[in-house]
Amino acid sequence: MKDFINKLYRNHSLIYKGLLFICTTFLIVYLFPKTGKFKYNFERGKPWQSENLYAPFNFAIKKSEDEIAKEKKTISDHSFLYFNVDASIENEVKTLYKDNFRAAFPDSIPSSELNTLFKAGNEIIKELYFYGVLTENYNFPSDKTSVILENRVEKHTTKYSNLVNQDQVTSIINKVLIDQNEAEYKNEFTSLFFDLVQPNLAYDQSFTEKVLKEDLDKIAYTRGSIEKGTLIISKGEIAEGKKYQILESLKSEFESQVWSSSNYNWILFAYILLVSLALLMLLLFLRKYRIEVFENNTKVTFIFFNILLMVFITTLVVNYNSKYIYVVPICILPLVFKAFFDARLGMFAHVITVLLLGSIVPNSYEYMFLQIIAGIVTILTVSELYKRANLFISVGQITLIYIIAYFAFFVIHEGSVETIKWETFIWFILCGLATLFVQPLIYIYEKLFGLVSDVSLLELSDTNTRLLKELSNKAPGTFHHSLNVANLAESCANEVGANAMLIRVGALYHDIGKMKNPTYFIENQSTGINPHDELSSKESARIIIDHVIMGIEIAKKYNLPDRVIDFIRTHHGTSMVYYFYIKEKEFQQGDVDKADFCYPGPKPFSKETAILMMCDSVEAASKSLKEPTSSKIDKFVENIINKQIEEEQFLNANITFKEIQSIKKVLKHKLANIYHLRIEYPE
Repeated sequence: MKDFINKLYRNHSLIYKGLLFICTTFLIVYLFPKTGKFKYNFERGKPWQSENLYAPFNFAIKKSEDEIAKEKKTISDHSFLYFNVDASIENEVKTLYKDNFRAAFPDSIPSSELNTLFKAGNEIIKELYFYGVLTENYNFPSDKTSVILENRVEKHTTKYSNLVNQDQVTSIINKVLIDQNEAEYKNEFTSLFFDLVQPNLAYDQSFTEKVLKEDLDKIAYTRGSIEKGTLIISKGEIAEGKKYQILESLKSEFESQVWSSSNYNWILFAYILLVSLALLMLLLFLRKYRIEVFENNTKVTFIFFNILLMVFITTLVVNYNSKYIYVVPICILPLVFKAFFDARLGMFAHVITVLLLGSIVPNSYEYMFLQIIAGIVTILTVSELYKRANLFISVGQITLIYIIAYFAFFVIHEGSVETIKWETFIWFILCGLATLFVQPLIYIYEKLFGLVSDVSLLELSDTNTRLLKELSNKAPGTFHHSLNVANLAESCANEVGANAMLIRVGALYHDIGKMKNPTYFIENQSTGINPHDELSSKESARIIIDHVIMGIEIAKKYNLPDRVIDFIRTHHGTSMVYYFYIKEKEFQQGDVDKADFCYPGPKPFSKETAILMMCDSVEAASKSLKEPTSSKIDKFVENIINKQIEEEQFLNANITFKEIQSIKKVLKHKLANIYHLRIEYPE
């Protein structure tokens, strides 16, 4: 059991990567739409690109969404409104009218005239309640057919305009009185009926909606059928009209048949295979070409997280409306990866992500072509991301490439530009604007994952930072030495294509450990007193060697990134403090343990750390040159670097002999410029 636990502990990094791989695979598959995938791509009004298509099975032709929507609208427009009438209200109004009629008119009116007026009043009631008076004013079209129900039995069918709104009562009273030649009594009748008239028609919303739903449910969603083996469309034929609708019907039927309960597990398994293969290729790429990234679980997690994030955002957009698919700023992915890693890794991860997205987006070939081209342009154009102008220029180029490529695809499919969708260009511009969010995103990622980008390196390279200010105050000689090394290392990095910004920052901070005991290092001894004269060779060597450990402690205290601390760890590799070793050997006159005089390492494990080691050794030793000449400088540089090669200091670094020769050439040229003697002018 103990051996098993020890084995798990030794392989915990691989186990974590395996779990990360499995979780990412299942999350991506979970995000994918849970429908079958029709194996043909087609668009309305564009030529059929595949071979002649025959019906693989019998299926019904589905009506288009527009046709169904039109039918639904027609039914809704011609649907009936249903109102319930309370017949007792009319009788109540007649009774009240009879009781209150005499009080509304003066006694001076003759009885024959009163009888005529009474009949006119009954005519008003009859006119008002022939269909009924509405309980409230509804906002329905005037020509809408209305059905009046009494005890759920149809009593009248008429237009809505024939029903009386309460604000129409006065006009109806006037109309009847004019017809009866009794208009002079308008005020009396209006005053009388103002208190008598009561609404008796109530809109039955639930019943109206129920009848409408029943009518809508009767709509047929199919129109005819296609027999198995029937030619649906020929190669090159335009997919439009009925042909397009048949293709849509076949696609829908195919996906519903494929993604059935019996096949669900098989298709899910196939999706898992495809996604896992894509992610496995990424892991194998990291294992073979980016081993330092592969061995860092945080970096692998960061890469997988970004891929998953892009799949998630794209899936959301596709589910909402696929026409906005090009608004998703996929090119943020290579930008972020290039900022934290390198261009090759950024491009590879971008291609893997686009291949995954090809399974869920419409017109997958066009989409993948556009995104891969845009990714290549991103990688080729973006450099020195910390310069704001560079990002804006690159985003402009990316947007332009999107527009040009889309335009080319459209012309190929349509054969003209007359029907081009200009709104798509707006989506590309919005995508470009969204890509500008990469700057704050990089800052967020630095804080979340503890990574470092060129933007952070630019901030760290400022000599006014607190730590470098402290170094210049406590150890001015070391600070000056670090500046010289930074200049030399930056020139060498530019020559061999290394990360110049990273190496400059590493050079500025590589000797910060000397702040603890600055006077024990010769560049800081300004009084002519050497404290090593009072110490043994072993003690002196320990103090010199300890500046690496002290530097790491100070760097961690000031939260310097690990990529910068790597330069502190490796700038002496496992080399020997040769002066004190020889001194101890002479003193002992016998064998001396070399381990007491060697730096703990590790050896440089990258091109940048190897360059710093060369530049640091050459710059420090160059102070001992007396009457330097070109030949002396050449021999001096050759001896120092060749000795480091013999000691196998660069064995773990990915640097070639050709690059080392280029670095030697730069160092010789720089030192020759620094130590070149001026000619003596006559006084």
